[in-house]
Amino acid sequence: MAQDLIQKLKEKIDESQWPTIEKAIDLAKEAHKNQKRLTGEDYVNHPLRTALILADLKLGVKTLAAAILHDVYEDTPVPLEEIRKRFGKDVAFLVKGVSKLGKLKYRGGARQAENLRRLFMAMAEDIRAILIKLADRLDNLQSLYALPPEKARRIALESIEIYAPIAYRLGMGELKGKLEDAAFPHAYPQEYEWLMKQVKEAYEERENYLKKVKPILIKELKREGIKFLEIHSRPKHYYSLYKKLQRYDMDISKIYDLVALRIIVETVEDCYLTLGIIHKLWKPLPGRIKDYIALPKPNGYRSLHTTVFCLDGKITEFQIRTLEMHKEAEFGIAAHWYYSEQKGLKKYLKRISPKVPEKEFKWVRQLREWQENFKATCPDEFIESLKIEFFKDRIFVFTPKGDVIDLPEGSTPVDFAYRIHTDIGNHCAGAKVNGKLIPLSYKLQNGDIVEILINKRRNPNRDWLSFVKTSIARSHIKKYLKSKNNKKLSKIETLKEIPKKIPPIRKILSLTKKKKQGKIKVAGHKGIMMNLAKCCHPQTGDKIIGYITKTKGISIHRADCKNLKTLKARWPEKIIKAEWI
Repeated sequence: MAQDLIQKLKEKIDESQWPTIEKAIDLAKEAHKNQKRLTGEDYVNHPLRTALILADLKLGVKTLAAAILHDVYEDTPVPLEEIRKRFGKDVAFLVKGVSKLGKLKYRGGARQAENLRRLFMAMAEDIRAILIKLADRLDNLQSLYALPPEKARRIALESIEIYAPIAYRLGMGELKGKLEDAAFPHAYPQEYEWLMKQVKEAYEERENYLKKVKPILIKELKREGIKFLEIHSRPKHYYSLYKKLQRYDMDISKIYDLVALRIIVETVEDCYLTLGIIHKLWKPLPGRIKDYIALPKPNGYRSLHTTVFCLDGKITEFQIRTLEMHKEAEFGIAAHWYYSEQKGLKKYLKRISPKVPEKEFKWVRQLREWQENFKATCPDEFIESLKIEFFKDRIFVFTPKGDVIDLPEGSTPVDFAYRIHTDIGNHCAGAKVNGKLIPLSYKLQNGDIVEILINKRRNPNRDWLSFVKTSIARSHIKKYLKSKNNKKLSKIETLKEIPKKIPPIRKILSLTKKKKQGKIKVAGHKGIMMNLAKCCHPQTGDKIIGYITKTKGISIHRADCKNLKTLKARWPEKIIKAEWI
């Protein structure tokens, strides 16, 4: 077995790099020679398979050597200094980093929070450590059957909830799918069994159908002079399919990308020309064209997606991309090392922080800064905020000027406002989405154009905490409310300290306290920008009606207001139901 793995590894590695890899293999074989895994196989097979996974990702010789040696330091008598002497400080640094990550256990509470903090610190120090850990985890998932069911489930859940999202955020879509699929039967065995019964025939049927579609498309591309590098079908990963089915009432007939047809072309221009050819052949479904080339996903994914009424009227998805886009979609951040080495650039991997393109590494740095701010947070809140802020699905929304804002799914206009600037969030009085006034609790959708309405007299409301999603919005709201409470307490104390023999001053201070104003719901919604009409001065308890203004939100009038009657006669469509709450 070991010899077969070594041969496969040799086939994937440049001849000039093989002596270093061979040296690492010899040390690993010697160190692990008396060790067996729970499956009964020789232990050395595991680090060899881990290195093979990374070799497929085109990672460099130092990373592969560290992968082969990643358990030597922790599980054998070989000291780290010995690894440093034989392979250099970079390899020793990576081995030590992976060893630290190996100690992390997903058990919940304070321990889990601290473990995750250490994980993110290691990622920010050298991203290659987490790449080795992801490959190590993928191989370990293949042998979960040898563990007690409860332990296997814990590791599977850890893989789905922590490691797979990290792979996704690093742009490694294929690795993310493999991690989830390997963990799925152990994390959710009943759901996995149900899905397998449902999809086996559906997958086969779809594959056979696309075999008929492919020659028609090839003929048309050749006729139009479009040079394609590859056309192949891409079946959806099982766990990804299961999550999507949950959004569609578990109805598999509503899943149009069960098996998609992927087209690899030479240039970006060819991507758009191919899209036009597909739409000439088959009518597209409205709203199902996704341009991730003009607007890449937060993890750097680029491609064109379109869904059409294809051959015999069957709804089918096509994905179009260049070879570079395809490599980045498969390998993610690992592709940048590959491209740099292919172009013969000088060494740039430093001891602490390997240099990678800013846009690719930005979220890792953000993650490190974010977790630094959450050091004092209770563990459960830290973990929940982490999952929302960094591991939840993302949406794209736009400012009125066309700038793209990346937010977690389920975010609201208040989250958007705080993402733009703290002052905009603190004075957010209302919002328009796609030109229409909406409640501040509205959940933003992909592609929404969001305009925040500002009123310097308006400040954060405690009710916002019930619907905001992002940690940055939540922390700023809490900070304001805390400072507001402190100011109130200070004012009360000042009033108590004033001697009773100076009644005029006490009276003036008392008058500065505003009468508590009741809250209003408009058309059943709270949090919409509104103002009390000055013509009739409605008071809490009065019967009220709203009038939609052009720039100031909803104007609230008393029901018997004369001006309101005039407005109602001229613009009845602008009258809206309002009530005190």
